[in-house]
Amino acid sequence: MPKRELPPGMREQLDIGYGPGGLATFGRRPLLTEPEQLDEWEPDVAVIGAPHDVSTTYRPGARFGPRAVRSNAYEPGTYHLDLGIEIFDWLEVVDFGDAYCPHGQTEASHHNIGARVAEVARRGIVPVVIGGDHSITWPAATAVAQHHGYGRVGLIHFDAHADTANIIEGNLASHGTPMRRLVESGAIPGPNFVQIGLRGYWPPAEVFDWMQAQGMRWHLMNEVHERGLAAVTRTAIDEVLQHADTVYISVDIDVLDPAFAPGTGTPEPGGLHTADLLRAVRAIALECPIAGMDVVEVAPAYDHADLTVNAAHRIIFEVLAGMAERRRRAR
Repeated sequence: MPKRELPPGMREQLDIGYGPGGLATFGRRPLLTEPEQLDEWEPDVAVIGAPHDVSTTYRPGARFGPRAVRSNAYEPGTYHLDLGIEIFDWLEVVDFGDAYCPHGQTEASHHNIGARVAEVARRGIVPVVIGGDHSITWPAATAVAQHHGYGRVGLIHFDAHADTANIIEGNLASHGTPMRRLVESGAIPGPNFVQIGLRGYWPPAEVFDWMQAQGMRWHLMNEVHERGLAAVTRTAIDEVLQHADTVYISVDIDVLDPAFAPGTGTPEPGGLHTADLLRAVRAIALECPIAGMDVVEVAPAYDHADLTVNAAHRIIFEVLAGMAERRRRAR
């Protein structure tokens, strides 16, 4: 049986809440710091921070995303009204702290992110990673694929940008290159990728030619505008499950229109509405076995009224709610 007793002091600190003080963990969940504690608790999900933003190309600051999502988000409760489910009655979730990301050291940071995610994934626990810039998806999703097997994980990627450049200003580990690295390594092959919300003016045509040659699929924001996000998400689910046994969700917060998510490093007008995105990620979690997820590029220094922080927090909560409901339906 899992050992899940909390010392009274920790329970008190978690219950104090975010406003007046207390321990700032994601969703007020118990904080575990040692891999051995994962063996004792046997959680279903572990939240990990990846405070790395050395690989940004425009505005920095996403290194503060994990802290802000934990401490600044409004915490209304844990009962999901639409699904009628108390999330944590069906899903045991813990906060597993942050990967150590030393300043200016991308290689060391990525290694530490991958190692911390691997500690979670190899135990059959679903990692939920809070970035950090989008380069963190390279080590995080690789660690998940190493556990499940290369080629068995699909990736549904919400973003304004494809992040499939080969190299940017000499940097192979830019936040604009992680999806290319995952494809090239074989961790997540091209046909296992589906991207939603791409728009704007980057990357150039030759990058899309490369993506097409790899078998990647994408749904531009114009298609979302014409068909609706629910229909596009339904298509994306069908596409990813053609090739994958399980799904990793990666959400760059800039997939949202800057009106809904101003706190990000590369804001691109014309994006998704928060309400639509929340329903989309919930639908994926309801219909797909989830292997992991990340929410990246939250840069709180540019946020207004915690709009971006709350959106990122709720994206994770919607996935957790979908996973909980999927489990309840299977009982």
